[in-house]
Amino acid sequence: MTDPSHADENPLIAERRAKLMALREKGIAFPNDFRRADYSADLQAEFADAERWTAEALEASGGRVQIAGRLMAKRVMGKASFAQLQDMGGRIQLYLTANDLDDSYDAFKGWDVGDILGVSGTLTRTRTGELSVKADGLRLLTKSLRPLPDKWHGLADVEQRYRQRYVDLIVTPEAREVFVRRSKIVSAMRGWLDARRFLEVETPMMHYIPGGATAKPFTTHHNALDLDLYLRVAPELYLKRLTVGGLERVYEINRNFRNEGVSTRHNPEFTMLELYEAYASYDEVMDLTEGLIRDTATQVLGTTQLQWEDMAIDLGPAFRRWPMDDAVLEHNPDIRREELRDLEAMRAHCRRLGVRIKDSYGWGKLLLEIFEKTVEHTLVQPTFITRHPTEISPLARANDADPEVTDRFELFIGGRELANGFSELNDPEDQAARFQAQVEAKEGGDDEAMHYDADYIRALEVGLPPTGGLGIGIDRLVMLLTNSASIRDVLLFPYMRPESGN
Repeated sequence: MTDPSHADENPLIAERRAKLMALREKGIAFPNDFRRADYSADLQAEFADAERWTAEALEASGGRVQIAGRLMAKRVMGKASFAQLQDMGGRIQLYLTANDLDDSYDAFKGWDVGDILGVSGTLTRTRTGELSVKADGLRLLTKSLRPLPDKWHGLADVEQRYRQRYVDLIVTPEAREVFVRRSKIVSAMRGWLDARRFLEVETPMMHYIPGGATAKPFTTHHNALDLDLYLRVAPELYLKRLTVGGLERVYEINRNFRNEGVSTRHNPEFTMLELYEAYASYDEVMDLTEGLIRDTATQVLGTTQLQWEDMAIDLGPAFRRWPMDDAVLEHNPDIRREELRDLEAMRAHCRRLGVRIKDSYGWGKLLLEIFEKTVEHTLVQPTFITRHPTEISPLARANDADPEVTDRFELFIGGRELANGFSELNDPEDQAARFQAQVEAKEGGDDEAMHYDADYIRALEVGLPPTGGLGIGIDRLVMLLTNSASIRDVLLFPYMRPESGN
């Protein structure tokens, strides 16, 4: 029977597999007794001053190094050779001679680009001024059976880059930098919040009742309890339960799952920052959002000025705050203010604009549809869109002066929504009525409408203090701060259809 792992065998792989077999016969395949002590980036930084650290000065220092990494290039020249070794921090050159290495030098000649090596030796500098490790110890730690892509072209097929991220990270320095920066962004956000008395918590990923967002959930089943469960669409209702319990500043950075389409902006699982602060309104949460994003960019990038595709964006000035109805009116001169809450007039405007609508949509949902069609893509510089209709904001507090809209905002940068926040609805009877309206919408065919969560109502009856909440899409923020065009470029393993035959 054919080994499935050999299904795409070719002569190059077969040759490498034969080399591995020879190593196995000698009993030296895949050793695990080499210990790394140094990293290429640290060495490059410490000895960057070529005038001070000449070859003579390096050799006189007597310091020894022990590094490990992947062989990325080799140039064999008789009794002396050069190679490039890549580890987690970058690359460093190896200088190899037959005199210093004995039998391992001859073995090296047969090793392949992609193999993983352990190297010990001293530092020197070549005649071209390049810092190098003059090796006196050399071992093959892992035999690579699959050739890396050509160094000049890398992984040219975009889909292959996403499917084989492990190869992409090896051969594409820009890809590695995106994910290093992503880690720094999340770390900076955590530090910013921790310094302001926010407590990081973890809430369930599997819910009895999906809630916290208007989205279609994924379903699963717990066999032992014979119970249907839902992967969470948002942690909101659990985090607010904690606020009821006295954890007055909480946040979570974790996965959400929504059973929706895949695009350059959407992935079925994605990372969110969600936080709640007691005794704060959506005005304070907008201040917090602005400061968090600006300070994160400054810490990670060293600037507030960004290039996003062909747009120049500046996070430095105060973010604009713009009511949704005013934004729609400015971009749609054919709509009069008195028509905004006229159901038939808004339906007519939607038809004129080519917006698909359902009979169940009220004026608030129609306003949102027109906003998304005509305004959203124009919001390049940071803009908070405020005063969302109550109809589309089932968890937000109604505005005291105008209960048909809520104290809610969404932040748009580069024409894309980045954050959503509001003053939380803490009136249990109002919330119960809105849940009931959502149930009726679901019964009417709205797959994204919320369920009725009786325990959450009970928590509100215990008493939720005045609270402001915020959700930031981490993936979209990383896209912005790395100038990445697709969400797949900032996800290590984006969702892909299974390969044919798998």
